[in-house]
Formats: sequence, structure tokens, C-alpha cells
Amino acid sequence: MNREEIVKLLEQVGAVRTGHFELSSGRHSATYIQCALVLEHPQHAEQLGRALADLFKEHSVACVVSPALGGILVGYEVARALGVRSLFVERDRSGQMALRRGFELKPGERVLVIEDVWTTGGSTRETIGVVEEEGGLVVAAGALIDRSGGRLELNVPARALLEMDVPSYEPDECPLCRAGGMPTRPGSRYLRRSL
Repeated sequence: MNREEIVKLLEQVGAVRTGHFELSSGRHSATYIQCALVLEHPQHAEQLGRALADLFKEHSVACVVSPALGGILVGYEVARALGVRSLFVERDRSGQMALRRGFELKPGERVLVIEDVWTTGGSTRETIGVVEEEGGLVVAAGALIDRSGGRLELNVPARALLEMDVPSYEPDECPLCRAGGMPTRPGSRYLRRSL
């Protein structure tokens, strides 16, 4: 898939939204990319997963690990395209990312970390930390969309299927807030947890 095809697909399903949003990173933006709206269509999820997997075929990975919730579907499709296992990390009761549900990594197992959207890369960095704590070896990281503006630093090779120039702001620097707007919180991190 080329850039134009991906952008057209995101727009077609309404995944690119405009307004005033507080992202899961805490930053504010006038644009929110809701990948779940494209990934809810299995044929699109499979197509995007295959395209993203193609970027990492040379890394000889044994497992894909993704942060919950946004990375699970795309991570699964990338793993399927590569013919490897798909695991995910999620927040435990203390709010820390952890490998749960009986998931295990073998010592030195080569891992590809996959996310849906990068803004600051915080969830990907947390996932890398969990994989390393569990004895895995992160050899690369990928995302469907990189909206970091080239500022992402992960200390492993990192590639995204699509780079989008979408400005985001610290809350105290947000022009939308200064204009009197209140952000909405569309990300899964803000869902109420019933633990």
C-alpha cells in the first residue's frame, strides 16, 4: 500500500477526526486518528498488517508484542503476516504495563513491538521495557502511523507505514485551550477500569 492509498482508506472510514483532543500521551491536538475505525474491518486490518509486516521481514522475529489496547489488532495482523506469535502487554492494577494472561517470552526471544499510532512513543517504550524485563530481545518497533514529527527515539530500528504531520501541544501551550476550548479524551487509556 502506498501513502495515498492509506490516507484515502483512513479518510473513507472516518478514522481521521478533527476537533480538540487530549491524546493518551497527555498532549493536545486538533486531529485524532482513530485506527480502531479502520481495523474494525477485517479486510483492512489484514491488508495494513501485511504492509507493515513487509517493513520488518529482514529482522527474523519470533514474536510480536503490542501495547493494549490500540496495538492489539494491528500487532495480531502483523504477527499473522510474519507467521509468528502475537502477545500484548496491558496495565496491571498499579497502572504499570505488564505481560499478563499467562503470556511468556523465552530468554533472548527476538521481538518486534507494534503499535497503532505514535505521538510520543510512550506506550512503545513501556512495551519495550516489559519485553526486556521478561528476557526478550526487542529487535525493532513499528506503527501504522507516526505522528511524532520525526521526534521519536526508541533505541531500536523503528518504521511506520505512514508518517503524518499532525501538530500536538503540551496542554499549557495548546492554542485550542487558549481559545477557551475543552478537549475530549477519545483514547482507551481514559476508559473506566473495573478491576
